[in-house]
Amino acid sequence: MDKQPTVVFRNVGQLYFPQIRVECHYSLTSEHRWSSSDWIGIFQTGWSSVKEYHTYTWAAVPEGYTEGTSVDYWAVFQASYLPRPSSVEYQFVYVDKMGRVCARSRPFTFCAPKPLEELETLKEEQGEEDGEEELLLVIPRAQLLQCRLEQSLKKQMALQRALDEAKKEAENEKETCQRARFEWEREREAIKEEITELRDNLRQSCEMMKRLEERHKDAKYSQEIQSTELRKLGAEKTENQQQVQDLKSELKVLADREEQATTELQRLKERMKKMSTQMKHDEEKRKSLQAEIDASAAEVRGLQEQLEASDHAAEGLRKELRDLNIQRSHTHAELHQARLQVAQLTLQLSDQDLALREERATWALEREAYRHAAEIDKKKLQDLKCELQRKEEWLQEERTERDNVEAELGREKGLLSNAKRELQELKAALRKAQKGREQEQLHKQAMFNHHKELVNCIRQLDMKLGIGHKTKSNSTAAKCISPGCSSEKEALASSESPRSFSLEESITSEVSAETLNQSEGDDSSVDAQEEETQLSKPQTGEDKQLILPELVNPVLSELADSPMW
Repeated sequence: MDKQPTVVFRNVGQLYFPQIRVECHYSLTSEHRWSSSDWIGIFQTGWSSVKEYHTYTWAAVPEGYTEGTSVDYWAVFQASYLPRPSSVEYQFVYVDKMGRVCARSRPFTFCAPKPLEELETLKEEQGEEDGEEELLLVIPRAQLLQCRLEQSLKKQMALQRALDEAKKEAENEKETCQRARFEWEREREAIKEEITELRDNLRQSCEMMKRLEERHKDAKYSQEIQSTELRKLGAEKTENQQQVQDLKSELKVLADREEQATTELQRLKERMKKMSTQMKHDEEKRKSLQAEIDASAAEVRGLQEQLEASDHAAEGLRKELRDLNIQRSHTHAELHQARLQVAQLTLQLSDQDLALREERATWALEREAYRHAAEIDKKKLQDLKCELQRKEEWLQEERTERDNVEAELGREKGLLSNAKRELQELKAALRKAQKGREQEQLHKQAMFNHHKELVNCIRQLDMKLGIGHKTKSNSTAAKCISPGCSSEKEALASSESPRSFSLEESITSEVSAETLNQSEGDDSSVDAQEEETQLSKPQTGEDKQLILPELVNPVLSELADSPMW
């Protein structure tokens, strides 16, 4: 109960008139936690619960209110909700959102104004078209006093706001003055420190003079040694540049070979497209002859089993061809990376040359700035002897020259070491590329051998199918009565045999040409040429047998749709 209230009522009168509205002025302290659910009620004295209010209104705050700050505001009770005039005492009560009473005002009463003693007359001018007229208004004295009180309270609030703003401006000016004073003191201390540093530097320079005279002799000797090392490094640099040029020429040769390989691959792709069109035409012919093949159901079952085995072999060939395409893309990427590394090496060399030139220019500017600073120091230090100044300048120049020579030597060594390292990386990359090409060529050779074995298997199958076809033609010739039946069978056999021979010969010739183009310049070129001559020999009449379109079409379509790098 001894706690200090968080809300304080201000300017509470003893009498109020129920005919006019009543304003309740209050102040919220910084400890109060305002909420939009806070309210102010008019209670009869002696109340025991917050529900016994006569009327209430919400406790508002001004715009821009922040929690934790003190503020003054007011609430308005309309005349229609006020109690009737009587001698009963009432009081204002502030209740928060939790239903706790935060403040109570002193008691007051509501009474009616006296008829004549409490009335006042006011003159009011009203403008009209004909002229001006004066009106006499008779109002209660309490209402007049209430209006004047409200005006005085508004003026007081405006003055309080102006006073707060003036205090804030005074505080801001005080802070700016303190900051300026602090900065001035800090600058003064910095100047003092600079003066002490200059004195210390002067002492150290006098001591360094003696040391530099002793080191000057050693510097001359080391400079001669470094000049000899510079000559050696220049000779090594020329050798490295020559090696870089050789590598560029090798890369150009590799690029030419790559272009030739791409042209050959395009030519092969065109041939494969032509073969695919031819195979489609043959497929149409096969469909026209499908009616005659349905008669031999037993033979077709055996052929289907053989076709399934050949499909498995064709799938293996497809997988191997995909692996070959992936390896080609990898080799192409490695060659491209080698080209990029060579270009980066040339760019780095040019950038390093420009950096050396810029550093020399900056060194000259720094030396001029240092000379200018030395002249200023001469003016400040007039007590020193002229001879000491000359010796100091001479020794300082010698020291800067020696330091610059040492710095240039270190940069040249770093550049040469970087160039050597990059050359070694390029050589290692080229070796890896060569190894990859050799492995690819070996893999392609193995693929060619596997393809050759597959072609032999297909020939054997064709021979078996040819023997079965001959037996079938003999049996059908015996059954047929008309001579037209035998002539039709002979025409079909003659039309299918050259087609199988042309397909088999085109596949073997394309595979051999591809292996010869990709193995150009290697030791295995002689073996590939021998295999090409063996494959390109004319076939005898016994080898010209029928190759089924179901086996050949998937292989050729896969070769035609393979990506070209």
